[in-house]
Amino acid sequence: MKPNLAVAVTSGEPQFHPKDRHEYTNEDKKKANLDNVAKDILFKTLDKDNNMFSKIKNCATAKEIWEKLTQICEGNNET
Repeated sequence: MKPNLAVAVTSGEPQFHPKDRHEYTNEDKKKANLDNVAKDILFKTLDKDNNMFSKIKNCATAKEIWEKLTQICEGNNET
């Protein structure tokens, strides 16, 4: 994420928007790769019989997937 300076000047608070891929630093690339690895692990651990993938397929990050899964499975003893 990078700061949107035009908005920061008008509202007084820093606001951010995603970087383009060509603007990524090596550190950004490592973080994006780690997020992809975490998403892959979460997708692979889903039960094939339970239609859980359709409920999380629109999540952009591994954190969003995890939060959605904990929200869906809350109170379930199997989980």
